[in-house]
Amino acid sequence: MDTKPDSKVSDGIDAPLWMFWKRRRYIVVFMAFLGFFNVYSLRVNLSVAIVAMTENRTVHYDNGTVGYEQYFDWSSSLQGYVLSSFFYGYILTPFLGGFISNRFGGNYVFGVGIGTTAVLTLLTPLAAKAGVAVLLAVRIVEGIFEGVTFPCIHAVWSRWAPPSERSRMASIAFAGNYAGTVVAMPMSGVLANAWGWESVFYVFGVIGCIWFLAWMFFVKTSPEVDKWISQREKEFILESLGRTEGEQAKVRHPWKGILTSVAVWALVVSHFSENWGFYTLLTQLPTFLKDAMHFELEKTGFVSAVPYLVMGILLFVSGYLADWCQLKGYLTTTQVRRYFNCGAFLAQTVFMIIGAFILEPGPTITCITIAVGLGAFAWSGFAVNHLDLSPKSAGVLMGISNTFATIPGIVSPIITGYITSNKSDEEWKTVFYIAAGIYLVGCVIYWFGVSGELQPWSIEAQERRAQEKQQSKPIESLAYANKVNMEDEM
Repeated sequence: MDTKPDSKVSDGIDAPLWMFWKRRRYIVVFMAFLGFFNVYSLRVNLSVAIVAMTENRTVHYDNGTVGYEQYFDWSSSLQGYVLSSFFYGYILTPFLGGFISNRFGGNYVFGVGIGTTAVLTLLTPLAAKAGVAVLLAVRIVEGIFEGVTFPCIHAVWSRWAPPSERSRMASIAFAGNYAGTVVAMPMSGVLANAWGWESVFYVFGVIGCIWFLAWMFFVKTSPEVDKWISQREKEFILESLGRTEGEQAKVRHPWKGILTSVAVWALVVSHFSENWGFYTLLTQLPTFLKDAMHFELEKTGFVSAVPYLVMGILLFVSGYLADWCQLKGYLTTTQVRRYFNCGAFLAQTVFMIIGAFILEPGPTITCITIAVGLGAFAWSGFAVNHLDLSPKSAGVLMGISNTFATIPGIVSPIITGYITSNKSDEEWKTVFYIAAGIYLVGCVIYWFGVSGELQPWSIEAQERRAQEKQQSKPIESLAYANKVNMEDEM
């Protein structure tokens, strides 16, 4: 059923909402935002760096002649494999991340996943120089550790996010993805031009390591074990989630119900569709701008970041708008998920087709920016839908959906590499048309299959039925005793 927000004043904290540091749960959100910043900056830096690693650069030889050389002579198809290799490892661990985060705490798994990726990023230049096979191996291992991040953050929200604040808390944190992309893409281009392509990996690797230390110090598994949280905020969070302090029962997930749920598979398809378009642009946009739009390396980084800047800003808007629609009673949770998600997909379909059809720098980049930006509203649909269906299984549900949603990260760069082997405009149009078609399929399936209600198979629904049954027993026993007494009197 849809959860109604508390009528009392927010969370009992006498401070404006913008003073987020007064609320421990928003410190968790802020640190998660920075965590996702690192997730994507560590992931996308290669998309820009690979342009510098493979471009023909002018070389002045000692004998006075001028020539052209590449650091790495990789074909477009091989570059596609290098860019997709991260996802070979990434697809292996989302499900595992959701499972172990319930057992050991989502905060620990989230921190270790990103921290290890940061260390491996520092080793990337050595791996590339050792050979493409070594680079592929390092990127695969990076993917293995980053694969746990999205599922285990849902385990964090299941203990920290009141139902009336889920959309905004998750959206703010997920905006870190796009902040990381916005910063990493142009900064990678600047670093590569100024200090060489190796500096791209060193700078972002160090930033990731610093964040890891801060996250492990400041963020705790749940409000009950956070020594800095106020008693009033702790009680508010636990009450809103229907939990009591010290309650840490072992979770047994209803696998049959999960795997046969239409609502689960609808959000899996939606997650897959959004990621196809997202990963296509994330890995190929710098190359597209250089090959089809004829931009210089440094400009490709800045222009590639613009769509994600728009999306990051709109994520804040979509999260608050989604919660506001529910708080005011204008839309049910199911309606919010359906309208926000499918409206975004439909708009993305239209603008991807228009941008591909025109294929001119100004109009095409504008269409891409609008398409990517409006994807923010989809994140207020499928990305938090797991928590609606079953909060205690949300980490596992995200693990399942993110496993399928990683397939585009593997397949899309490879397909794009083969399609664009001649780097012609018509080839790039095909890439955009494929993405638009997948958005449309996701829109249709999610519209008919979505649910924002607690599912009958969920752990919470089972517990509620058991509690109601337990409460009815004394009433039945009392009725039976009264009947016996009346018979004795007669």
